[in-house]
Amino acid sequence: MNANLYSLIAGCFPPSAATPVLIDEDGATYTYEDLERETARLAQMLVSLGLEKGDRVAAQVEKSPQALFLYLATVRAGMVYLPLNTAYQHDEIDYFFSDAQPALVVCRPQALSWIKPLAERAGARHVLTLDERGGGTLAEAAAAQAARFETVEVEEDDLACIIYTSGTTGRSKGAMLSHRNLSSNGLTLRDCWRFSSDDVLIHALPLFHVHGLFVAVHCALLSGARMLFHRKFDARAILGDFSRATVLMGVPTFYTRLLHEPALTREACRGMRLFVSGSAPLLAETHQAFGERTGHSILERYGMSEAGMMTSNPYDGERRPGTVGFPLPGIAVRVADEQDRPLPAGSIGAIQVKGPNVFLGYWRMPEKTREEFTADGFFRTGDLGVFSSDGYLSIVGRAKDLVITGGYNVYPKEIELAIDQIPGVLESAVIGVPHPDFGEAVTAVVVRDQAGAGLTEEAIIRHLKGQLAGYKVPKRVHFVGELPRNTMGKVQKNVLREKFSKAS
Repeated sequence: MNANLYSLIAGCFPPSAATPVLIDEDGATYTYEDLERETARLAQMLVSLGLEKGDRVAAQVEKSPQALFLYLATVRAGMVYLPLNTAYQHDEIDYFFSDAQPALVVCRPQALSWIKPLAERAGARHVLTLDERGGGTLAEAAAAQAARFETVEVEEDDLACIIYTSGTTGRSKGAMLSHRNLSSNGLTLRDCWRFSSDDVLIHALPLFHVHGLFVAVHCALLSGARMLFHRKFDARAILGDFSRATVLMGVPTFYTRLLHEPALTREACRGMRLFVSGSAPLLAETHQAFGERTGHSILERYGMSEAGMMTSNPYDGERRPGTVGFPLPGIAVRVADEQDRPLPAGSIGAIQVKGPNVFLGYWRMPEKTREEFTADGFFRTGDLGVFSSDGYLSIVGRAKDLVITGGYNVYPKEIELAIDQIPGVLESAVIGVPHPDFGEAVTAVVVRDQAGAGLTEEAIIRHLKGQLAGYKVPKRVHFVGELPRNTMGKVQKNVLREKFSKAS
């Protein structure tokens, strides 16, 4: 049996090939027959260029139906897809190319002048272009190819994709994801979240990230559903799609922006069955406010580049705010101590995961790969968490974000939750900065809301002293207009640490 992810997807196509699979924001409709034909042409083109099974195809392109087809065609041809954030600049791209050594690079036409020399220096044999409308030399090369292609046979553990991590604590690492990793996780999510051919997914996420490229796309394709494709998130446009959709997958920012729209009502959401949030923590206040406005409880889940999705709040049952739910079927998740021993419920420790979803390792980093796995095969996620007595997992922060002050461990999430409850605070981030006496000083960075203009550092510290142990209370509070975030909405605490480490 062919373990190629594309074979699995093709086996889930609806009975009629004329069924729409994707409708873009300009109204162009692509059917499952179109998907089969276009991926065949692209796969034939890759082979015609001399690429072979296992060769890397790097793509730094804008979101488009054709960009999605390129991903599927690469996998179909037994090659390895390497999606790159469109925000990456010269030095970052230079590193990725030199590390992954792609045989083909696909880029935006306007970036060709600086991308091509980097690609050629890294040994790429071909550089093609793809614009946001699906045009460019990639499309021209594919148009001349036959619309038939026999999907390449692969083994379960053959490489399908390399996803580079953010690299906030050193040089980026390429997480190697196999066909089995992607297939198993896609099927699990499809079943747990009750996807069917009747679903219509609003897809407003980028295609260079696990959330948009794998979680959203695979759920739709593995159920024969359709997608409403948006290049960017626009709250009013998304709301306009609610009348013809059933599912929205988003980051927390999607939901906070939707809450600013007066048109977000129970009536507007009448046809929707599921709202999913991930990639960054969803505030309990956002969860509550959205539920009150729409009658829908957002389903929050937990995943990462190296393991896809690992836990999820239940489809049926309580979707508990501030938690990421239970381990998904077939996936073992534990909270462990520094000796990798499982901890009981209520104890904070390192989150570790094991299952068919867990990646093969880091590209060309065997020593780093060995470091990140325990003796009994669990992957160390780098996150800190705690299980409730009834099995819900809560994330309390990243291990690297743990603040050790005067010998005491301080978990930023606990303090952030306390600060966010203070009237006048929109959101906060807690970090540790170097301190001559304590090692690290707990430091808060706060964004005021419209009613909090008069909120002071002294007022916040005074408020916290009444409810937190003294060593947990921030030594300093800094105010900013907004917290720095990456493209998926995660707060970049490394940026905050660098900015405030020298502040007195």
